[in-house]
Amino acid sequence: MVIYLLQLLAWSVFIAALMLWPAGTLAFPGAWVVIAFFVLGGLAMILWLSKHSPRLLRERMASPLQRDQKPWDRVWLTFFVLAFLGWLYFMGWDAARTGFRAMPPWLQALGGLGMAVNMLGTWWTFRENVFAAPVVKIQKDQKVIDTGPYAIVRHPMYASALFFLIGMPLLLGSWLGLAFSAVFILGVAWRAVHEERALSAELSGYQAYAARVRYRLVPFVW
Repeated sequence: MVIYLLQLLAWSVFIAALMLWPAGTLAFPGAWVVIAFFVLGGLAMILWLSKHSPRLLRERMASPLQRDQKPWDRVWLTFFVLAFLGWLYFMGWDAARTGFRAMPPWLQALGGLGMAVNMLGTWWTFRENVFAAPVVKIQKDQKVIDTGPYAIVRHPMYASALFFLIGMPLLLGSWLGLAFSAVFILGVAWRAVHEERALSAELSGYQAYAARVRYRLVPFVW
């Protein structure tokens, strides 16, 4: 588990630098709250999964580029990660450009609530699905999960990510960052559709599951 904690530390320092460096100051409260979410959320994930699902912990902490991963997903994930890192840098600059006063405090608090909802949704997904790998691949003993959040939407982790993608720019105080959230949301939706094509073709029972649970990300919408 030590190696996972070191990975979390390195990632957290890198994320902090990406937001604080373009801001040009350490006096950036929104960034520090985001960093706390990353650190505490990552630590909670490592500790909980190490006890309840070591297999899933190995998957979640593995490389984002894997041998069994679908080729199109390697391309998608590479661009998504690079765009995400650039987004963090840009929001640090944008928040500083407006003197950290562009977003009213109540909207920043709402953004923090969104990030908390994302953490809870992610935990609920992990509790139900030991196959929740970060890459699109079919695992050798994988089966369809239709309990918990999977009884509501077919991609609950992606649904939880919507709260994160909207909540973080609100918390950081970047209106332009919030506008770019739409691009990331469309990217997540595109991946969900293509992931379902792979699951329908290769995972027994998935087509029947998709017929029972109609919505991918947002109940009664899509």
